[in-house]
Amino acid sequence: MGKPLVIAVSGVKNSGKTTLIEAMLPLLAEAGLRVAVIKHDGHCFDPDPPGTDTGRFMAAGAAGTAIFDGEKFKVVKRQPVTEAFLIAQFPEADLILLEGFKYTPWPKLEVVRGEISRAPVSDPATLLALVTDLELSLPGIPTLPLREPKAAANLLLDYIQKERTRHA
Repeated sequence: MGKPLVIAVSGVKNSGKTTLIEAMLPLLAEAGLRVAVIKHDGHCFDPDPPGTDTGRFMAAGAAGTAIFDGEKFKVVKRQPVTEAFLIAQFPEADLILLEGFKYTPWPKLEVVRGEISRAPVSDPATLLALVTDLELSLPGIPTLPLREPKAAANLLLDYIQKERTRHA
């Protein structure tokens, strides 16, 4: 397919972004897509649990650590990083889902969950759809039910097909 498509799953904190991505992943994989996920953390996160060997190495001042087995690996480095750098780490992916990134120009699904927020916060020009449990609508933007991840996955599959056709 060439370069992976990049789509953000955005929304305010605790809106349900992780839950939506987690529910869509098996549906997208079943459709034959290789999907990578990049999560933005607005706070400082601990990449290795305290007490693990790699966590101990980082706490002791290592500039980086790596851990691997025969089928997966993790590299942790202390250095500035952008989503563009991380996107480039997944050339084998068909689709990269960015979790967060609500104020960026990436095309996105925005999750608006009623008990957390009442309205979308992203630029409507970037929205592929709203995923919500509220009666929300924006002109020209589909509104999908929050608790039906298959609808969101199908919208992404249609979008990917259109993008593939457009760039063919």
